[in-house]
Amino acid sequence: MILIADSGSTKTDWTLLHSPYPTKWDIIATFQCQGITPIHQTADDIRQILARELIPQLSTFPRAALINSKVLEGALLSQIGVYFYGSGCTPAHVPMMKTILGDMFSPQNIEVHSDLTAAARALCQHEPGIACILGTGANSCMYDGNEIVQNTPALGYILGDEGSGSVLGRMFMNAIFKNPQFAAIRDEYLEKEKLTQADVIQKVYREPLANRFLATTSKYIKEHLDNPLLRDLVIQNFRQFFRSNISPYQHPELPVHFVGSMAFIYREQLEQAAELEGFHVGRTLQSPMEGLVTYHQV
Repeated sequence: MILIADSGSTKTDWTLLHSPYPTKWDIIATFQCQGITPIHQTADDIRQILARELIPQLSTFPRAALINSKVLEGALLSQIGVYFYGSGCTPAHVPMMKTILGDMFSPQNIEVHSDLTAAARALCQHEPGIACILGTGANSCMYDGNEIVQNTPALGYILGDEGSGSVLGRMFMNAIFKNPQFAAIRDEYLEKEKLTQADVIQKVYREPLANRFLATTSKYIKEHLDNPLLRDLVIQNFRQFFRSNISPYQHPELPVHFVGSMAFIYREQLEQAAELEGFHVGRTLQSPMEGLVTYHQV
């Protein structure tokens, strides 16, 4: 059996797979617990989340779902291979996550990887390609079919993150307050969200998680994509992503694959931006889990 985790700051998705035969895999269950990010949480915090939310769910599966009617307790936990992918799983934090998971499962059966590796494996499988994450933030890498061989630094939403929801929000706020063409959009948006210009400044400069606040504008933009001003804003955000993050790889012949809400929601605009910049969009997934399940069955 193998257990795959795809973890972000908000939630962790888990999928448990069982192989009754060498070439056949069955999904026993999928479930969630709260987000696990070792860059922001202590080891004790993560242990408590796993003990309180993960292990009880593993222990409740019907005996009939498991080979030889074994139950997921004790020795059987040590037989599960765990593949944990998560934001904040930097090289410095991988040992901590391996230790935590090794205390509950078997240390020999634990792998911990970044969310970018999750994207590369889910999107490219075992083929070369360029894998990208476009959600609240953004990231990308060139993948040789086995490992990441090049990465353009994302640099976060202040210095980088082009193509992301937070940068789209930054562009949107700049436009509605500075560009007279956006005056009607500004008035409608502020009225709908019960915000003032002072509120926006407060949320961006004086409150935590400004990137998440900026990314919330995507919902309004998506609902008004029939407006050419907003549609062009989305395309320009993606075009800058290709220029700043994908062009440095110098492999325009490779397909560019995407995972994340921004790529999934704005697929049409993403393809337009790619064509304008001389690239081709390959696979687009909202979440990497489906692709990771396929990857680990090979």
